[in-house]
Amino acid sequence: MKRLINDIIKVVFPLVLGAIILWWTYRDFDFSQVSDVLWHQMDWWWMGLSIPFGILAQMFRGWRWKQTLEPLGEHPTTKHCVNSIFVSYAANLLIPRVGEVSRCGILKQYDGVLFSKSLGTVVTERIIDSLCVLLITGLTLISQMAVFNFFFKETGTDMESVIEKLGNKHLTILAISAVAILIAGTYIIHRMALFTRVKKLLNNVFEGIFSLRKVKNMPLFILYTAGIWISYILHFYLTFFAFGFTSQLGFIAGLVLFAVGSLAVVVPTPNGAGPWHFAVITMLMLYGVGQSDAEIFALLVHAIQTLLIIVLGIWGLLSLSLEKKMDLQFKQ
Repeated sequence: MKRLINDIIKVVFPLVLGAIILWWTYRDFDFSQVSDVLWHQMDWWWMGLSIPFGILAQMFRGWRWKQTLEPLGEHPTTKHCVNSIFVSYAANLLIPRVGEVSRCGILKQYDGVLFSKSLGTVVTERIIDSLCVLLITGLTLISQMAVFNFFFKETGTDMESVIEKLGNKHLTILAISAVAILIAGTYIIHRMALFTRVKKLLNNVFEGIFSLRKVKNMPLFILYTAGIWISYILHFYLTFFAFGFTSQLGFIAGLVLFAVGSLAVVVPTPNGAGPWHFAVITMLMLYGVGQSDAEIFALLVHAIQTLLIIVLGIWGLLSLSLEKKMDLQFKQ
């Protein structure tokens, strides 16, 4: 019973949290504007141009994962690695962070990859990706410090007045997000404490973590990593040109919003729903975009990119299922 309650909480808590933050963010928003912007104002050509980069980012991740598994004596097919990434991103929409477990399970089922070893490589990936996010965030915010100083000087505002401008709604969302991160962090630490009781499992996990030292082609690994983040950035930045009110912001502004949005998805909600909207809307407003336009941008871009994740997840599942069915027929 206790395990069932925990499982329910893991599913319900992120959904409820995301719904609360979304409701709080959009509670005064006129949704009738969305349809007009979507069908009459948004440039679908630019939005469509951003889509391949979202696909490419996940493919780069699959190729890189295959490379980190090879030093451990595990050799899954490239197709399985990529499809497992597609499925994992879609699974994270239901339960944040469950995708990491699901993709390891897929490789175990289809290629016999030891689960604990593949999980260790996933931990390595997360560490590297976290460093990349911090690097991008640090460089972009430092490069834009002059912009913010100019903004404060020209408008005669300071941080206190900016906070006042953002309002109690934004401060409440920040507080809710901070509490959610603390709860999620406590849960993860507790789970890791349980993991450490199983010595063999822990050894395999650490072997996976340190597999990076034995990667044969490090330049290729770096290229894949760069490809992942360049694709992510372009996937987001190109959407700026789909809207008249963001098309003039520039690439550096896109980097700032991307970095802030990447930090926001740390809050455990499906695909960052809620915290990501809040972060992007807030930064767009600081760049001079009207609140209503900023809310429309965040709503449409997040919805379209989430739909892409769902489509790729379905594709991955169908591809894996069809392959399994064909293998069974062949054996018969």
